[in-house]
Amino acid sequence: MFDIDTIRKDFPILEETIYGKPLVYLDNGATTQKPKRVVEKIEQGYYTLNANIHRGVHYLSQKATEAHEEARKTAQSFLNAKSSNEIIFTRGTTEAINLIASSFSEEFMEAGDEVIVSAMEHHSNIVPWQIQAARKGISLKVIPITEKGELCMDSYKSLFSEKTKLVSVTHVSNVLGTVNPVTEIIEEAHKRGVPVLLDGAQAVPHIKVDVQALDVDFYVFSGHKIYAPTGIGILYGKEEWLEKLPPYQGGGEMIASVSFEKTVFNELPFKFEAGTPDYIGSTALAEALNYVTNIGIDNISAYEDELLRYATERLKAIEGMRIFGEAKHKSCVISFLVGNIHHYDMGMLLDRLGIAVRTGHHCAEPLMRELGIEGTVRASFALYNTKKEIDTLIEGIERVRKMF
Repeated sequence: MFDIDTIRKDFPILEETIYGKPLVYLDNGATTQKPKRVVEKIEQGYYTLNANIHRGVHYLSQKATEAHEEARKTAQSFLNAKSSNEIIFTRGTTEAINLIASSFSEEFMEAGDEVIVSAMEHHSNIVPWQIQAARKGISLKVIPITEKGELCMDSYKSLFSEKTKLVSVTHVSNVLGTVNPVTEIIEEAHKRGVPVLLDGAQAVPHIKVDVQALDVDFYVFSGHKIYAPTGIGILYGKEEWLEKLPPYQGGGEMIASVSFEKTVFNELPFKFEAGTPDYIGSTALAEALNYVTNIGIDNISAYEDELLRYATERLKAIEGMRIFGEAKHKSCVISFLVGNIHHYDMGMLLDRLGIAVRTGHHCAEPLMRELGIEGTVRASFALYNTKKEIDTLIEGIERVRKMF
């Protein structure tokens, strides 16, 4: 059963007060708060099994290695990957996309080749490809969006050419909340022999992701958006693709043998994990994934959908309200503006009322230009938010609106 009162007790920070007001934390799209069991897992790791992993013969090293590799299996199960060799630990979504952009471009792309992205991408799924464009002469093709914030799928199909080498799109928009039709996106690409990378940073905390059912080639997400620490994330890649890609970084762990004449790279997954990994972060990530699994991702989705519908209905009743992104399939993100009130002004004044929202372009400047605005206020919900908090948000917005 989904017991919101019990869940909220798992997050001590929700009992904090801001400027004398109870904290209403609605910036979950940027980062989520951490349950006690995740923080305790970090403490336990440092106090009971802190030792560098893999090559150590002593007890602590072996126990830390076991915990790290068990965390890999937890991530494998969470995504339903075929093999734990397909799970690469990274620092997060950004590093994972950079890894694929660098290694894939190095091995499979040349001047004139193309990558398809969308108009709603986060900068982390634009800039790495632009870096490769400068280095190798590749180019980006952009899927346009409709007024409701949905991808123009007919346009998407028309973007393919013999030069298309990869499709790299977000699963869920961090601004519009749009849940993209990723099954269709993947099917269309695979018809043409083109692999697909999905940015799942805004998807995995909210909806079930099964990489085998999707048949996606690469899938990436960040731990800190799913109740885990910062600085840890996952790159899933089909084993046949990862075997073909060259390493992203060189150093310890990613080698089988080294001489001054030649280096032989390690097997998967270690080929892509140069240096000492964040073995404390990986075990904490596994704890967060288990926390979500124990509650049930379907239960979380249903609860958050209810919050989204309630918040949308209440926000629309506010005079001068403009909501950006009204796709048929949405996740729990609402970006909005009220009248001529600047988004920074709204955000700062809500903060004085204890309400934490995000303001600005949300690392999606091209999308803002598409929408004809500089930025928005963004309220994003998580499994511990309540309708009462949404009511507090509405009251805060109305108070700010009347000030202007």
